[in-house]
Parts: sequence; C-alpha cells; structure tokens
Amino acid sequence: MKILMVNKFLYPNGGSETYIFQLGEELQKKGHEVQYFGMEHAGRIVGNRAERYTADMDFHTGKLQKLLYPFKIIYSREAKRKLLEVLRDMNPDVVHLNNINFQLTPSVIYAVRSYEKKTGRRVKLVYTAHDYQWVCPNHMMRIPSTGKICFACRDGHFGACSKNRCIHNSRIKSLLGTIEATFYARRKTYGMVDVIICPSEFMKKQLDTNPLLAEKTVMLRNFVERAAEEKPQRGADAGRRSGQEGEKTPDYVLYFGRFSEEKGIDTLLAACKALPEISFVFAGSGPLEERIGQVNNVENRGFVTGEDLYRLIAGARFSVYPSEWYENCPFSVMESQMYGTPVLVSDLGGAPELVQAGRTGELFRGGDAEELAAHIKELWEQPERCREYRENCKEINFDTVEEYCDKIVRKVYQ
Repeated sequence: MKILMVNKFLYPNGGSETYIFQLGEELQKKGHEVQYFGMEHAGRIVGNRAERYTADMDFHTGKLQKLLYPFKIIYSREAKRKLLEVLRDMNPDVVHLNNINFQLTPSVIYAVRSYEKKTGRRVKLVYTAHDYQWVCPNHMMRIPSTGKICFACRDGHFGACSKNRCIHNSRIKSLLGTIEATFYARRKTYGMVDVIICPSEFMKKQLDTNPLLAEKTVMLRNFVERAAEEKPQRGADAGRRSGQEGEKTPDYVLYFGRFSEEKGIDTLLAACKALPEISFVFAGSGPLEERIGQVNNVENRGFVTGEDLYRLIAGARFSVYPSEWYENCPFSVMESQMYGTPVLVSDLGGAPELVQAGRTGELFRGGDAEELAAHIKELWEQPERCREYRENCKEINFDTVEEYCDKIVRKVYQ
C-alpha cells in the first residue's frame, strides 16, 4: 500500500510530528511505501520522491512576506499545485492528513479530490485530529487572553473568535481565522474526508457536534513506546522500588513537556512555591522557561529525550500533568504510566481518559493551584500509595506503534 502523510511541519516540532514519524516508520517496516508532504524547512527529516514542498511560513517573523499571509492561510494555491505534483508522481492509495490548517490549508483536500477526478483512481482520505481546529478556529477551545474554556464556535458560528481575539490575541489574525472557518464550513469541505481519527472520546464528542463530521469519526487512542526489555525494569531505576533493602524513595516530582501557559505551568509553579519541602524537576522548553528558574525548589533539566528522559520519568515518585486546555491524547501521560510512574492529571479534555483514578494516578481540578498543591502534598507524604500505583501501572496496556499500525491499516486505510 502507498501512503502519503501530509503535515505542515516535516521536522520534530510537537506531538503530531512524533505521531507521523513513528507511524510512517512502522508502516515502512511492514512493507508499505510512505512519503511525506508539507513545508520546506532547514530541519526537515522526511520528504517525497518528487521533492515538492511549500515555502516555509513563520507567523512570528517580521519579514515583508508576512503581508501575503492573510491570502495564503485561507487557501493555498501553492499547496494544492505542489501536492498534485506529488500525487501524480506517487499515485497513493491513502492520503493521511494531520495538521494542515493555516500553513497548508484545506486546499490540500481539494487537491486529492481533483487528482481522483483526473486519474479515475480512488484515494482513501484520512485525517487524524490532533486538535479542535475543525470546530474551533484557534484549535484549543480556550480564550487565550482570559484562559477560560470556550465552546462558542461549536455550533458553526465563528464570530466569537474575532470578538475574543482568540488567535495570538490579534484582531486581524482572529478575523482571518473566523473567515477561514466560515469559508470551509459553508463549502462543507471537511465532509470530503472519508475517516476522521479521534485519539480520545472527548475529541470525538466535540467533532460529533458537527453533523457533517459525526458519521466519519472513529476513536482510536494514540500509541506509546513501551520500555524495552533491556532497559531497567519498571521501578528498578533510581531507587524506584522504594521500601526494599538498600533502595531509597524517589526524591522528586516530575513535570515534562512544553513550558507554556496552556500547559498549566503557572498553576504548577504556584503549587511548587507552596510546597518548599518538596523537590520538583522540570524537563522541556518553551516561552515560560524564565519563570521556572525563579522558583527555588524547581530544577530545570531543559529539553530531554531518549534514554535520559526514560530514566528521568522512571526515577520520579510521580509526575504531574497540569494542562489547562482540552488536551487530546497526550503522549506524556501515557509515557509516565508505561514507565511505571503514577501521574497526577488535570480533569480537562481527553487526558483523564488515560488515567485509572485511584489506581495508576489521580485527577485534580484544572487551573486550581490550591487543589493541585494539596494532591501533591498528600501523594508525597504517602509513598506507600505511590508504590501501589506503580504496581498497578504494570497492568497498563496502551497500544504499541506496531499494534496501532495494524489497527489503522485494517480498520481505517482499507
């Protein structure tokens, strides 16, 4: 089978890129042909045989080229034209869309259907919903200026995006987002996709509010890499099996992920300040990094990957995931439990679906620093409960990428 992965970033940038790279690699291992289409970038690590990519678009630069962006982020003639060239060269059986809005635009959907008409070939058009873009112009269902959760646009009327300046707190960008969402809703563009993969029940519920999408959604939770057999067994690393002779109780609480407002970093830092007797380790990067260095009982390890990240997760007493937007199916929550570390998770979005509350972790009210601090203190002072949670984590059975790949080929691509 020939599969074309479409995503605006073709370099490591976030969860959707982790998803397409790992899934693509596994598909290739199983004998399928996989190519990629998206923006050109100095860090690009995958591509297509035709060597066709759109020009890089950076909304945070001051280049004069940005003057053309308002026209390009609604409909990209360049993306449609170049994707058609890739389609003609590859002749794929499946086109798998991921993050496409703004930089690539839904013009790529029209490119696939145009290719079908011209060639007579049937192409299965699949979309994985990594965020809420198709029902919310700013993709987060959250008003950035206030931090409040918002469902105003789910009914197909997108004026609230402009009113609340939901995109980068900019009137112009928010107006463009409103225009884009209205344009594609009226044209029923997203209904041209065959299958929409929702990695959480919460995501499926949100997209199902649009009758055009409801018949196309399927819930298929993300995969997560399991610890290899040759790695330290769960609980064995960094004194994890606390209470056993010669081993000590883990001495830090871990946060790993992006350092940004919507991830609940300010709330977590407030909890850290309220618990000076507890040591916290943060691993990641992002715009709020400077604030992390201002809290005495927080150690910033920076961006950590691979074996170093595994050991950091496995060595924590428990991890915290305090996100304040409706997360979809975060890898961090799954990875924590897969490596035998209980996780304290905010009760928003799809993240709580991943935790067996009272068995492999606990939930707290998102955005409530006092409640978060109380949960952290209670767990910290009851290491026996953490040990019990760690034992329960051994029973977690999230899909590996191989298992996920088999499901997607059998249930979605066929």
